[in-house]
Amino acid sequence: MTPARNGLLGRLRRGIEKEGLRVDGDSRIVSTPHPHTLGSKLTHPHITTDYSESLLEYITPVYCRPADALGFLDDLLRFSYRHLDGEWVWPASMPSRLDGNESIPIADYGDSNVGTMKRVYRQGLDVRYGRIMQSIAGIHYNVSLPEDMWPLLQSLEGREGESLKSYRSARYFDLIRNFRRNSWLLLYLFGASPTVDRSFFGDKGPDERSDKLERWAPGSDTLYAPYATSLRMSDLGYQNKVQSQLKICFNSLSNYVGTLRHAISTEWPDYRRIGVENDGEWRQLSANILQIENEYYSDIRPKRVARHDETPTQALEARGVEYIEVRCLDLNPFLPLGIDEPQMRFIDTFLLWCLLSESPWIPDEECDRLDDNRRLVVERGRDPALKLQVGDRQVPLAERGHEIIDGMRDVATLLDTIEGDTLHVAAIESLAKRLDDPETTPSAQVLRALEAHGGEWTEWVADLAKAQGERFRDTAMDSARETLFDELVETSHRQQRDIEAEDQTDFAQFLRDYFARAREPRPAA
Repeated sequence: MTPARNGLLGRLRRGIEKEGLRVDGDSRIVSTPHPHTLGSKLTHPHITTDYSESLLEYITPVYCRPADALGFLDDLLRFSYRHLDGEWVWPASMPSRLDGNESIPIADYGDSNVGTMKRVYRQGLDVRYGRIMQSIAGIHYNVSLPEDMWPLLQSLEGREGESLKSYRSARYFDLIRNFRRNSWLLLYLFGASPTVDRSFFGDKGPDERSDKLERWAPGSDTLYAPYATSLRMSDLGYQNKVQSQLKICFNSLSNYVGTLRHAISTEWPDYRRIGVENDGEWRQLSANILQIENEYYSDIRPKRVARHDETPTQALEARGVEYIEVRCLDLNPFLPLGIDEPQMRFIDTFLLWCLLSESPWIPDEECDRLDDNRRLVVERGRDPALKLQVGDRQVPLAERGHEIIDGMRDVATLLDTIEGDTLHVAAIESLAKRLDDPETTPSAQVLRALEAHGGEWTEWVADLAKAQGERFRDTAMDSARETLFDELVETSHRQQRDIEAEDQTDFAQFLRDYFARAREPRPAA
């Protein structure tokens, strides 16, 4: 692309969100409160919690260079370890040892209406799905394409008659559909969760979901699937039969927004029977299919930073798609940050290839085939006999993977031209080798390392956590960032106190007002 060669295109922008359970020295999830010395989890921009009080979430700013995002994340973990007393950050996606549903404490965000809403939402997730599913951790990878690329593409495609906002959103949805068609490749290359501790299945032990799992050894508490890549993305993880009926295949922004808006305003009988509020005790935000849009589980989301008076879908509707959130990535336990630069550059290339490739709308029957392909890869992606359904063809996984990577090479060259290096080409060439040798995938490496360790999976991960924790504790962080993080601790606590002091309505009225606004369409001005 000539504009790239002439330096007329900007760089991709990337941000990372990393989750990790706090655990004790015996590999068990802790019940201690989020450390006060890390700041307010309600208002801190970079250190918060996800579902549980024990599930840390780190959020980097957006950077043009992957190394900068990783450097910031590195310092967030260094800072955290200076304030974790006898605790470690679990470096695997599937959780540490659990003591039943109640051993996973729901996050507490304080007494403000906003904080109460966040907690009640999580209580709703508990009564709907249980807490154990919410103890799984992963990486969310946020990418926005260069803003100066959109008018160029629009002109090349002869679509100047559309508003730039509408064009950009439509093309992001083109990207999303191709991502959905081919996200199994990321699950194969980067899946790192073929094992799980027996305690994941609760007090009664393994259930009908675990009939595809085997014991690592007689009497072992470690369960595994021999060819699995990502149990996190299997039916053990973020799957839900009620949500599957929504049939969101991302054909357009209006379809996406309309389906989600319908789900947050349509009651579901089973959730009605649970109840919403009784004598001031809140069990969930509503009895509807979704309490809020974020409850919808997906391996990718279109995103737009929302203003204070908007829901995520209203922000999208009003101003269009701003960036993409990739949500199907396991934590790689061998990497202290859970992700590295070659993986980021491969994903960047994959996303731009998804954008630039033909992307017809997805009918319901293709949605079902895509779900089947993802299920096959998470359950037995390293099985040499595995074939995927690609159109009307049954294709071996490695063959289809190489077809995709062949298409990605020109895109990698384009990105390297923009950035003035050869790192994207190097990343895809290096990672393509995993297609020909499944033993080089992270999921296979986990099983080999476990075999060499000779103990339980939780013991092996605990050893990794402690080694990584010592590295974070013993290495210096950027001094300017250390000062910033110290300041953010007090600033975030003060901001939470201010929010709590400013509330003028009770929670019930606050919630009624919120859902009244959420049902309002927000068309572009």
